[in-house]
Amino acid sequence: MKALERGIVVSTNSLTVWKVLQNEIINCEKCPRLVSFRKEVAREKRKQFRDFNYWGRPVPSNGPLDARLVIIGLAPAAHGGNRTGRMFTGDGSAKFLFLHLYTAGFVNQPISDNIDDGQKLIDCYITAAAHCVPPDNKLKPREVENCSQFLAREFDMLENPKAILALGKVAFDSVIHFARCRYEINGRFEFHHGKKYKIAKNFPTIFASYHPSPRNTQTGKLTSKMFLKVLRDVRKLL
Repeated sequence: MKALERGIVVSTNSLTVWKVLQNEIINCEKCPRLVSFRKEVAREKRKQFRDFNYWGRPVPSNGPLDARLVIIGLAPAAHGGNRTGRMFTGDGSAKFLFLHLYTAGFVNQPISDNIDDGQKLIDCYITAAAHCVPPDNKLKPREVENCSQFLAREFDMLENPKAILALGKVAFDSVIHFARCRYEINGRFEFHHGKKYKIAKNFPTIFASYHPSPRNTQTGKLTSKMFLKVLRDVRKLL
């Protein structure tokens, strides 16, 4: 059986534990700098969203717990996830990401505007290296470390992860760090767009991609062709 809440589908048997974790994330205040900044953004708002009631809290993860693909981003966008309360929703990164996830069959629609837009992730779970928006989109090591415990606990709840898509170097490094803490892993793993790594027998294959931020997509650092190639490689593995 499945249960649906805030657009998030999870196994009924795991729902209670998963909800406890997400509630803990939402109420986390471990990083004073991030707490202050997310509240400031929610209070001051962007002019075009001045009538919008900003979320202004850590943003929970989203997707079915039996998903085979786990997407890990950097952190919520100031006027995206921090405004809407859902990862990759209501900003330029979301527009690029969901158009291509739809093309690859990982979501039911090519848009991600708000939590009531009918979005349903298909065989795909979305989380991030950090659940709070950071100033200038830059996290401090301690902030990533504070959120890494949530990632570790989430992975214990995921039922069938086969692939991890790390969006950007910070997300990639957070996954490698998590894997090193859990498994005996030797070797050096460097972030390169389009690369994939099988770093441990019982750990999902990691796929690396540039982050789908407007800074990357509007400058041509990340193109549709490049990103769809990564998604096709993921599909081939699955």
